[in-house]
Amino acid sequence: MNHKNLPITNDNEQEQLLLKAKINLLQQELNDIAQKTTAFEAILRSHLTNEIIEEQELIVLYKKVQLAKKEKRHTQKKKGKNFKEAEGLKVIAKNSIKTNSVANQKEKKRLYREAMLFVHPDKFSMHGEKIDLATEVTTKLIEIYQSGNLAELQIFHTHIFSGNAMMQFQLNSEKNANTKEDSYLQNELIKLENELQAAKTKHTYKVLTEYENPLTFIDELKEYYHDRIFKLKKRTRKANMFDL
Repeated sequence: MNHKNLPITNDNEQEQLLLKAKINLLQQELNDIAQKTTAFEAILRSHLTNEIIEEQELIVLYKKVQLAKKEKRHTQKKKGKNFKEAEGLKVIAKNSIKTNSVANQKEKKRLYREAMLFVHPDKFSMHGEKIDLATEVTTKLIEIYQSGNLAELQIFHTHIFSGNAMMQFQLNSEKNANTKEDSYLQNELIKLENELQAAKTKHTYKVLTEYENPLTFIDELKEYYHDRIFKLKKRTRKANMFDL
């Protein structure tokens, strides 16, 4: 028998196959948890739409108030001891909205709420790298809703739902062409293990799996949001903003 024609056993290939099998199992489990968590969070958001939107609007307003205070302190320092403090702090949002009909205003509100829920930062709590981008997008959305017209909002709404506003980040596991396959698989396995652990310890998933009736969590969230909104309103009470 010609030994040159015998297949060569490659232990490395066997190890890679084992790693790929583990990766597939972890990915399936992660997808299952993510699907269940996402569906549950969608139910929660449907019961908390007003609270979620109001909180995000107040967060944006609070940041404007803080920025105004910072600019005020800077101006005061520049003017020196002769600076006379102005009475009250006002943050005035641009208001160029001139609707031609009640129908237009209703359509603006519908598009705004729909887009806000689609890109709200809370949706990306399992993807830390996207939270800052989601915050930027929601801030821009609020600005357009408050100071833009229906056409501008329609354009930005389309931009959001096209996926362009939240471009996918490259996975940390992506390697250059010279990276060895086994190193890539090891890194992918570690990444998935970390993601799975994070998914299992996410509060909404724990509620879903540990509460006798997960929907009672809605009352807890309402209490949380009402407290947050109350505190944010207190912090921004001097601000003069567009009435939403």
